[in-house]
Amino acid sequence: MPRPIRATIDLAAFRHNYALAKRHAGQARAWAVIKANAYGHGLLQCAEAIRDIADGYAMLDLADAALLRKAGLTQPILLLEGAFEAADVSEAARLNLGLAVHQPEQIRMLELARPPAPLDLFLKLNTGMNRLGFRPAEARHLVERLRNTGAARSITLMTHFACADEEAGIADALARFDSGAAGLALPHCVANSAALLRFPAAARESVRPGIMLYGASPMPAMMSAEVLDLRPVMQLESRIIGVQELALGAAVGYGARFVAQQPMRIGVVACGYADGYPRHAPTGTPILIDGVRTRTLGRVSMDMLACDLTGLPQANVGSQAVLWGKGLPADEVAAAAETISYELFCALAGRVPVAWSF
Repeated sequence: MPRPIRATIDLAAFRHNYALAKRHAGQARAWAVIKANAYGHGLLQCAEAIRDIADGYAMLDLADAALLRKAGLTQPILLLEGAFEAADVSEAARLNLGLAVHQPEQIRMLELARPPAPLDLFLKLNTGMNRLGFRPAEARHLVERLRNTGAARSITLMTHFACADEEAGIADALARFDSGAAGLALPHCVANSAALLRFPAAARESVRPGIMLYGASPMPAMMSAEVLDLRPVMQLESRIIGVQELALGAAVGYGARFVAQQPMRIGVVACGYADGYPRHAPTGTPILIDGVRTRTLGRVSMDMLACDLTGLPQANVGSQAVLWGKGLPADEVAAAAETISYELFCALAGRVPVAWSF
């Protein structure tokens, strides 16, 4: 038999979450962000799940966009990091893709490439993230330059907020963006999941929901996924494959990081950091055993982790262990491990079998 670990992807939940994003977006186009293999959930499967309602898709890789086109998906596709070399421009035109433009070399590519068809271009302005993008004060000059390339079918102004999920919010960044965009009469694309949910005025002409599509909250410290009506899409589950009885003072796992303060019963779950579970998750990280919440114990191993069965006399070898999913939000596990749900989803290892359901 194969190891009992598996991930189940609920595509109906993904569709629900995208429809919720569209409701928040109002009349704005909602780009479904499915980069990084749809945050570990399956690129083609997630794209197909919303084929009939998707306004468009956003991703990074040209090869991923080509897969969607080969699958017959005709919606607009936006490459969020744009072209990496001149040949990408012509290929993007052939596939009818939109390109982000965030640095001077990409403008030079457009000037030299002479693509076979014009492209939808997204000029990225740096409003405080200091990652990608031009200074807002350069916007007018850059728009003119893009128009002069002859490669632009349309131009949208875009930015990415650094603090949409924090108390600081987006006011300062949005003011910088609006200062650069003033008088240009171009559409805007500024809202990620957190901005879309917290600041309705940021919807503008198009939005880019990402993490909310996968059922996690973009700001779990402020609002839970449940409060936001987001449904979990990924469930990672396994089984207990061993049970140990601990005496007072007995230790668990590498480094003896957990020591029993009383006689205990523990379960060993077939899931470890080689499956994508965070190695740094400490004792006390929540886990569900046969639907009942308990805690992990000790250090996570490559293939296994331990959990507390002391108060669960019915649990035994073969009992179901839910690492995250229905009844146990990924946001809670991530918080215990001092990370974010994005990392949990994206870290799912290739050796974990995945099943998609609708």
